[in-house]
Amino acid sequence: MLTIEHLEVTYKKRAALSITHPITIKKSDRIGIIGSNGAGKTTLLKSVLGLTRYTGRISTRLRPEDIAAHMQQNNYVKTMPVRYIMETILGTGIKNDRKLQGLVDFFDFGGCLNKRFQILSGGEKQRFTIILVLMQDAPLTFFDEVTSGLDFETRQKLMDKLASWYTDKTTALCIVSHYYDELERIADKLLILEDGFVVDFGSTHDLFSKYCGNAIMTIENTQRNRVITKGFPTIESPRHLLSFSCPDEAAEAALSSLLIRHDINYKRSNQDIESIFTNAVKHFYEAKGETV
Repeated sequence: MLTIEHLEVTYKKRAALSITHPITIKKSDRIGIIGSNGAGKTTLLKSVLGLTRYTGRISTRLRPEDIAAHMQQNNYVKTMPVRYIMETILGTGIKNDRKLQGLVDFFDFGGCLNKRFQILSGGEKQRFTIILVLMQDAPLTFFDEVTSGLDFETRQKLMDKLASWYTDKTTALCIVSHYYDELERIADKLLILEDGFVVDFGSTHDLFSKYCGNAIMTIENTQRNRVITKGFPTIESPRHLLSFSCPDEAAEAALSSLLIRHDINYKRSNQDIESIFTNAVKHFYEAKGETV
């Protein structure tokens, strides 16, 4: 569907993004694009959309109108009821367009249609823009921090709606987000960026296996817990936690038995994206002879 090769974006003589190995977005892909601030996530989107200058090659048979995008900043007329903004932008009437009416109903937006844009809540503004994007029914869609600035509950509900909408659809979806728990609901592939470079790209399952093992178990980082679990291999994690890599079921059973015996609460995961990112970045810098 779309392949990126040898892409270079430079700002003020500094490489903002460098992609040396081909990255291909395929039909039905659900790709989470993750990285620290300044890693090159938005620069990548702008390059694909033709909004910034680059060298290299982005090859695709898709026409510009076949690629839709939800960007972080969107400006609309603030004093007009959003129903008129929506109908003007889309060139169709809500009452007479079954597809548009279906989207309005699906995202529970009917009660907002007569509100002015300036008084919509953050979640309502995001739902408004998502409806405009999804009406394009594009083969490839990008979402850039679609839940940024929203409270936890609103973020969860919005992402659940988005994941549900794309169930069984063959269109490709790329989501830039720093909320890793959200991506676990929808992403089956990850593109990990750091300091303008590609750390890794592949299926979430394969990357978890590569950097974390078969499963991980996470407990509170206390002196007692460190003593009890001494000898079990740890992986990179936030300082207040201890994360243990379990390479197989036997290792997992041994560790869980120990934790239960000592009445230690733990969390088990076989897809934790934050752990994938943290340990992938650690390997990235170690390969360069640097520390994180």
